[in-house]
Amino acid sequence: MPSPLDFNASQQLVIALGDPAGIGMEVTLKALASSTLPPSLQPVLVGCRHSLIATHARLQQQGLTSIADPSQLSIDDQPLETSVVPGEPTTAGAAAGFRWLTRAVERVQQGQGRALITAPIAKHLWHAAGHHYPGQTERLAELAGSRHCSMLFTAIAPHGTWRLNTLLATTHLPFSQITAALTPDLVEHKLNVLLEFCRRFRSDPHLVVAGLNPHAGEAGRLGEEETTWLTPLLERWRQQHPSVHLEGPVPPDTCWLNAARAWNQPEASGPDGYLALYHDQGLIPVKLLAFDAAVNTTLELPFLRTSPDHGTGFDIAGRGTARPDSMIAALQAAWNLTGS
Repeated sequence: MPSPLDFNASQQLVIALGDPAGIGMEVTLKALASSTLPPSLQPVLVGCRHSLIATHARLQQQGLTSIADPSQLSIDDQPLETSVVPGEPTTAGAAAGFRWLTRAVERVQQGQGRALITAPIAKHLWHAAGHHYPGQTERLAELAGSRHCSMLFTAIAPHGTWRLNTLLATTHLPFSQITAALTPDLVEHKLNVLLEFCRRFRSDPHLVVAGLNPHAGEAGRLGEEETTWLTPLLERWRQQHPSVHLEGPVPPDTCWLNAARAWNQPEASGPDGYLALYHDQGLIPVKLLAFDAAVNTTLELPFLRTSPDHGTGFDIAGRGTARPDSMIAALQAAWNLTGS
Protein backbone atom coordinates (compact mmCIF):
# COMPACT_ATOMS: atom_id res chain seq x y z
CA MET A 1 0.00 0.00 0.00
CA PRO A 2 1.48 3.40 -0.97
CA SER A 3 2.40 5.90 1.70
CA PRO A 4 0.01 8.86 2.16
CA LEU A 5 2.86 10.99 0.84
CA ASP A 6 3.21 9.08 -2.45
CA PHE A 7 1.21 11.39 -4.69
CA ASN A 8 1.49 13.90 -7.48
CA ALA A 9 1.40 17.20 -5.58
CA SER A 10 -0.10 19.04 -8.55
CA GLN A 11 -3.16 16.78 -8.30
CA GLN A 12 -3.81 17.47 -4.62
CA LEU A 13 -6.86 19.16 -3.21
CA VAL A 14 -5.63 21.41 -0.42
CA ILE A 15 -8.05 21.70 2.50
CA ALA A 16 -7.80 24.53 5.05
CA LEU A 17 -9.54 23.22 8.17
CA GLY A 18 -11.24 26.43 9.32
CA ASP A 19 -12.00 27.35 12.91
CA PRO A 20 -10.76 24.52 15.18
CA ALA A 21 -13.68 25.02 17.58
CA GLY A 22 -16.17 24.38 14.79
CA ILE A 23 -17.21 21.38 12.73
CA GLY A 24 -14.58 21.76 10.00
CA MET A 25 -12.37 18.86 11.07
CA GLU A 26 -15.37 16.61 11.70
CA VAL A 27 -17.04 17.14 8.34
CA THR A 28 -13.68 16.85 6.56
CA LEU A 29 -12.89 13.45 8.10
CA LYS A 30 -16.43 12.25 7.39
CA ALA A 31 -16.37 13.57 3.82
CA LEU A 32 -13.02 11.97 2.97
CA ALA A 33 -14.48 8.56 3.88
CA SER A 34 -17.28 8.95 1.33
CA SER A 35 -17.40 6.33 -1.41
CA THR A 36 -18.83 8.95 -3.79
CA LEU A 37 -15.51 10.79 -4.07
CA PRO A 38 -13.06 9.85 -6.85
CA PRO A 39 -10.56 7.19 -5.71
CA SER A 40 -7.74 9.26 -7.21
CA LEU A 41 -8.59 12.32 -5.11
CA GLN A 42 -5.46 13.26 -3.17
CA PRO A 43 -6.16 15.62 -0.26
CA VAL A 44 -3.70 17.42 1.95
CA LEU A 45 -5.13 18.90 5.14
CA VAL A 46 -3.69 22.15 6.49
CA GLY A 47 -4.22 22.41 10.23
CA CYS A 48 -3.29 20.88 13.57
CA ARG A 49 -2.42 17.16 13.38
CA HIS A 50 -3.00 16.67 17.12
CA SER A 51 -6.51 18.17 16.86
CA LEU A 52 -7.33 15.99 13.86
CA ILE A 53 -6.25 12.87 15.74
CA ALA A 54 -8.32 13.94 18.75
CA THR A 55 -11.34 14.59 16.50
CA HIS A 56 -10.97 11.14 14.94
CA ALA A 57 -10.73 9.47 18.35
CA ARG A 58 -13.78 11.32 19.62
CA LEU A 59 -15.85 10.34 16.58
CA GLN A 60 -14.84 6.71 17.07
CA GLN A 61 -15.88 6.88 20.71
CA GLN A 62 -19.24 8.23 19.55
CA GLY A 63 -19.71 5.09 17.48
CA LEU A 64 -18.95 6.51 14.06
CA THR A 65 -17.03 4.23 11.70
CA SER A 66 -17.26 5.97 8.31
CA ILE A 67 -14.48 8.45 8.96
CA ALA A 68 -11.05 8.93 7.43
CA ASP A 69 -8.04 8.00 9.54
CA PRO A 70 -5.60 10.94 9.96
CA SER A 71 -2.69 8.48 9.98
CA GLN A 72 -3.53 7.68 6.35
CA LEU A 73 -3.81 11.32 5.27
CA SER A 74 -1.27 13.91 4.23
CA ILE A 75 -1.29 16.69 6.82
CA ASP A 76 0.58 19.98 6.64
CA ASP A 77 0.91 20.24 10.42
CA GLN A 78 0.30 23.73 11.78
CA PRO A 79 -0.03 23.13 15.56
CA LEU A 80 -2.39 25.12 17.73
CA GLU A 81 -0.55 27.48 20.06
CA THR A 82 -3.23 27.07 22.76
CA SER A 83 -5.76 24.28 23.22
CA VAL A 84 -9.21 24.73 21.68
CA VAL A 85 -12.33 22.88 22.80
CA PRO A 86 -14.99 22.01 20.18
CA GLY A 87 -17.98 24.30 20.59
CA GLU A 88 -16.02 26.86 22.63
CA PRO A 89 -14.72 29.41 20.10
CA THR A 90 -11.83 31.69 20.98
CA THR A 91 -9.82 34.40 19.28
CA ALA A 92 -6.79 32.07 19.47
CA GLY A 93 -8.69 29.44 17.51
CA ALA A 94 -9.79 32.03 14.97
CA ALA A 95 -6.19 33.19 14.57
CA ALA A 96 -5.17 29.58 13.92
CA GLY A 97 -7.82 29.25 11.22
CA PHE A 98 -6.50 32.44 9.62
CA ARG A 99 -2.96 31.04 9.69
CA TRP A 100 -4.10 27.73 8.21
CA LEU A 101 -5.87 29.48 5.33
CA THR A 102 -2.75 31.52 4.57
CA ARG A 103 -0.58 28.40 4.53
CA ALA A 104 -3.06 26.52 2.33
CA VAL A 105 -2.99 29.31 -0.24
CA GLU A 106 0.81 29.25 -0.23
CA ARG A 107 0.72 25.56 -1.13
CA VAL A 108 -1.64 26.11 -4.05
CA GLN A 109 0.34 29.11 -5.29
CA GLN A 110 3.51 27.01 -5.19
CA GLY A 111 1.93 24.43 -7.49
CA GLN A 112 1.29 21.94 -4.68
CA GLY A 113 -2.42 21.66 -5.36
CA ARG A 114 -5.00 21.91 -8.12
CA ALA A 115 -7.67 23.62 -5.98
CA LEU A 116 -8.36 24.95 -2.50
CA ILE A 117 -11.21 23.86 -0.23
CA THR A 118 -11.91 25.87 2.91
CA ALA A 119 -13.80 24.75 6.00
CA PRO A 120 -15.88 27.45 7.73
CA ILE A 121 -14.59 30.29 9.89
CA ALA A 122 -16.40 32.83 12.09
CA LYS A 123 -15.97 36.33 10.69
CA HIS A 124 -16.61 38.11 13.99
CA LEU A 125 -13.86 36.06 15.65
CA TRP A 126 -11.45 36.87 12.86
CA HIS A 127 -12.18 40.52 13.58
CA ALA A 128 -11.67 39.98 17.32
CA ALA A 129 -8.32 38.35 16.52
CA GLY A 130 -7.27 41.44 14.55
CA HIS A 131 -7.98 40.14 11.03
CA HIS A 132 -10.49 42.62 9.61
CA TYR A 133 -11.80 40.95 6.47
CA PRO A 134 -15.48 40.56 5.52
CA GLY A 135 -14.76 36.85 4.99
CA GLN A 136 -12.32 34.29 3.62
CA THR A 137 -13.03 35.39 0.05
CA GLU A 138 -11.53 38.82 0.60
CA ARG A 139 -8.44 37.37 2.29
CA LEU A 140 -7.99 35.01 -0.66
CA ALA A 141 -8.17 37.91 -3.10
CA GLU A 142 -5.49 39.76 -1.11
CA LEU A 143 -3.17 36.74 -1.01
CA ALA A 144 -3.66 36.11 -4.71
CA GLY A 145 -3.20 39.75 -5.67
CA SER A 146 -6.59 39.73 -7.39
CA ARG A 147 -8.37 43.03 -7.80
CA HIS A 148 -11.70 41.27 -8.22
CA CYS A 149 -13.18 38.02 -7.03
CA SER A 150 -16.67 36.62 -7.33
CA MET A 151 -18.77 34.41 -5.08
CA LEU A 152 -20.84 31.79 -6.88
CA PHE A 153 -22.95 29.02 -5.35
CA THR A 154 -23.37 25.86 -7.37
CA ALA A 155 -25.30 22.67 -6.68
CA ILE A 156 -26.40 19.65 -8.70
CA ALA A 157 -30.09 18.80 -8.34
CA PRO A 158 -30.96 15.53 -6.53
CA HIS A 159 -31.92 13.84 -9.81
CA GLY A 160 -28.52 14.79 -11.21
CA THR A 161 -29.61 16.37 -14.47
CA TRP A 162 -29.60 20.12 -13.70
CA ARG A 163 -27.13 22.44 -11.97
CA LEU A 164 -28.19 25.51 -9.96
CA ASN A 165 -25.66 28.34 -10.33
CA THR A 166 -26.13 31.65 -8.50
CA LEU A 167 -23.53 34.41 -8.55
CA LEU A 168 -23.67 37.35 -6.13
CA ALA A 169 -23.02 40.84 -7.48
CA THR A 170 -22.28 42.12 -3.97
CA THR A 171 -21.37 39.95 -1.02
CA HIS A 172 -20.86 40.73 2.68
CA LEU A 173 -22.13 44.30 2.84
CA PRO A 174 -24.52 46.00 5.24
CA PHE A 175 -27.82 46.53 3.48
CA SER A 176 -27.38 50.32 3.63
CA GLN A 177 -24.26 50.08 1.46
CA ILE A 178 -25.64 47.90 -1.33
CA THR A 179 -27.02 50.56 -3.66
CA ALA A 180 -23.77 52.56 -3.55
CA ALA A 181 -21.71 49.49 -4.37
CA LEU A 182 -24.06 48.23 -7.08
CA THR A 183 -22.82 50.18 -10.10
CA PRO A 184 -23.53 49.46 -13.78
CA ASP A 185 -19.87 48.54 -14.29
CA LEU A 186 -20.01 46.05 -11.44
CA VAL A 187 -23.19 44.36 -12.67
CA GLU A 188 -21.83 44.09 -16.21
CA HIS A 189 -18.58 42.60 -14.91
CA LYS A 190 -20.40 40.04 -12.74
CA LEU A 191 -22.66 39.09 -15.63
CA ASN A 192 -19.58 38.41 -17.76
CA VAL A 193 -18.11 36.26 -14.98
CA LEU A 194 -21.36 34.29 -14.70
CA LEU A 195 -21.43 33.77 -18.47
CA GLU A 196 -17.86 32.46 -18.50
CA PHE A 197 -18.63 29.99 -15.71
CA CYS A 198 -21.88 28.75 -17.26
CA ARG A 199 -20.19 28.21 -20.61
CA ARG A 200 -18.30 25.36 -18.95
CA PHE A 201 -21.55 23.43 -19.32
CA ARG A 202 -23.41 25.06 -22.26
CA SER A 203 -22.15 27.29 -25.07
CA ASP A 204 -25.37 29.35 -25.24
CA PRO A 205 -26.59 29.50 -21.63
CA HIS A 206 -29.83 30.86 -20.24
CA LEU A 207 -29.06 33.56 -17.66
CA VAL A 208 -31.41 35.42 -15.30
CA VAL A 209 -30.76 38.71 -13.51
CA ALA A 210 -32.83 39.57 -10.45
CA GLY A 211 -34.23 43.05 -9.98
CA LEU A 212 -33.12 45.14 -7.04
CA ASN A 213 -36.44 46.53 -5.87
CA PRO A 214 -39.80 44.86 -5.12
CA HIS A 215 -41.53 43.94 -8.41
CA ALA A 216 -38.27 45.01 -10.14
CA GLY A 217 -39.18 48.62 -9.41
CA GLU A 218 -42.66 48.42 -10.98
CA ALA A 219 -41.85 50.95 -13.71
CA GLY A 220 -40.16 53.32 -11.27
CA ARG A 221 -42.92 53.43 -8.67
CA LEU A 222 -41.03 51.18 -6.23
CA GLY A 223 -37.49 52.24 -7.04
CA GLU A 224 -35.65 53.82 -9.95
CA GLU A 225 -32.57 51.64 -10.39
CA GLU A 226 -34.23 49.28 -12.86
CA THR A 227 -35.52 52.02 -15.15
CA THR A 228 -32.57 54.40 -14.93
CA TRP A 229 -29.71 51.97 -15.54
CA LEU A 230 -30.27 48.26 -14.94
CA THR A 231 -32.75 47.55 -17.75
CA PRO A 232 -30.79 49.63 -20.32
CA LEU A 233 -27.56 47.91 -19.28
CA LEU A 234 -29.08 44.45 -19.74
CA GLU A 235 -30.47 45.40 -23.13
CA ARG A 236 -27.02 46.53 -24.32
CA TRP A 237 -25.46 43.34 -22.95
CA ARG A 238 -28.15 41.28 -24.71
CA GLN A 239 -27.28 42.88 -28.04
CA GLN A 240 -23.58 42.16 -27.48
CA HIS A 241 -24.28 38.47 -26.70
CA PRO A 242 -27.00 37.39 -29.15
CA SER A 243 -26.45 33.67 -28.52
CA VAL A 244 -27.23 34.04 -24.80
CA HIS A 245 -30.82 33.92 -23.54
CA LEU A 246 -30.84 36.70 -20.94
CA GLU A 247 -33.84 37.47 -18.74
CA GLY A 248 -34.09 40.43 -16.45
CA PRO A 249 -34.48 42.31 -14.40
CA VAL A 250 -36.92 39.73 -13.00
CA PRO A 251 -38.94 40.56 -9.85
CA PRO A 252 -36.94 38.99 -7.01
CA ASP A 253 -39.96 37.28 -5.43
CA THR A 254 -40.50 35.11 -8.53
CA CYS A 255 -36.97 35.00 -9.92
CA TRP A 256 -36.11 31.51 -8.64
CA LEU A 257 -39.45 29.77 -9.27
CA ASN A 258 -38.10 27.94 -12.32
CA ALA A 259 -35.10 26.88 -10.25
CA ALA A 260 -37.40 25.33 -7.67
CA ARG A 261 -39.24 23.37 -10.37
CA ALA A 262 -35.97 22.16 -11.92
CA TRP A 263 -34.58 21.20 -8.53
CA ASN A 264 -37.58 19.10 -7.56
CA GLN A 265 -38.74 17.65 -10.89
CA PRO A 266 -36.43 15.31 -12.84
CA GLU A 267 -38.06 16.19 -16.14
CA ALA A 268 -37.68 19.95 -15.61
CA SER A 269 -34.71 22.10 -16.56
CA GLY A 270 -34.05 25.60 -15.26
CA PRO A 271 -31.84 28.50 -16.25
CA ASP A 272 -28.09 27.89 -16.35
CA GLY A 273 -27.21 30.84 -14.14
CA TYR A 274 -28.70 33.48 -11.87
CA LEU A 275 -27.21 36.85 -10.95
CA ALA A 276 -28.37 38.04 -7.53
CA LEU A 277 -27.69 41.67 -6.73
CA TYR A 278 -27.03 41.23 -3.03
CA HIS A 279 -26.12 38.47 -0.58
CA ASP A 280 -29.42 37.38 0.94
CA GLN A 281 -31.34 37.81 -2.30
CA GLY A 282 -29.30 34.96 -3.74
CA LEU A 283 -28.59 32.91 -0.65
CA ILE A 284 -32.17 32.54 0.59
CA PRO A 285 -33.32 30.54 -2.46
CA VAL A 286 -30.04 28.65 -2.69
CA LYS A 287 -30.21 27.51 0.92
CA LEU A 288 -33.91 26.71 0.75
CA LEU A 289 -33.35 24.45 -2.24
CA ALA A 290 -29.84 23.11 -1.73
CA PHE A 291 -28.62 23.66 1.81
CA ASP A 292 -26.67 20.39 2.00
CA ALA A 293 -25.64 20.32 -1.66
CA ALA A 294 -24.59 23.89 -2.46
CA VAL A 295 -20.93 24.79 -2.80
CA ASN A 296 -19.48 28.25 -2.35
CA THR A 297 -17.13 28.73 -5.29
CA THR A 298 -14.72 31.66 -5.59
CA LEU A 299 -14.04 32.78 -9.16
CA GLU A 300 -11.49 35.25 -10.63
CA LEU A 301 -8.61 33.95 -8.53
CA PRO A 302 -5.54 32.28 -10.10
CA PHE A 303 -6.85 29.05 -8.54
CA LEU A 304 -10.26 27.57 -7.83
CA ARG A 305 -11.62 27.68 -4.29
CA THR A 306 -14.68 25.88 -3.00
CA SER A 307 -16.26 25.75 0.43
CA PRO A 308 -19.25 24.05 2.04
CA ASP A 309 -22.30 26.28 2.19
CA HIS A 310 -22.66 26.31 5.97
CA GLY A 311 -21.07 27.91 8.99
CA THR A 312 -18.86 26.78 11.84
CA GLY A 313 -21.67 24.96 13.68
CA PHE A 314 -20.30 25.87 17.10
CA ASP A 315 -23.61 24.77 18.65
CA ILE A 316 -23.14 21.17 17.48
CA ALA A 317 -19.33 20.94 17.38
CA GLY A 318 -17.98 17.92 19.23
CA ARG A 319 -21.26 15.99 19.18
CA GLY A 320 -20.54 13.94 16.06
CA THR A 321 -23.82 14.99 14.42
CA ALA A 322 -22.55 17.38 11.73
CA ARG A 323 -23.53 16.30 8.22
CA PRO A 324 -20.70 16.11 5.68
CA ASP A 325 -22.88 16.47 2.57
CA SER A 326 -21.83 20.02 1.71
CA MET A 327 -18.13 19.25 2.28
CA ILE A 328 -18.44 16.21 0.03
CA ALA A 329 -20.03 18.45 -2.60
CA ALA A 330 -17.24 21.02 -2.17
CA LEU A 331 -14.57 18.36 -2.70
CA GLN A 332 -16.40 16.90 -5.69
CA ALA A 333 -16.91 20.33 -7.26
CA ALA A 334 -13.25 21.28 -6.79
CA TRP A 335 -12.19 18.03 -8.45
CA ASN A 336 -14.65 18.22 -11.33
CA LEU A 337 -14.21 21.93 -12.11
CA THR A 338 -10.42 21.63 -12.34
CA GLY A 339 -10.40 18.64 -14.69
CA SER A 340 -9.75 14.95 -14.12
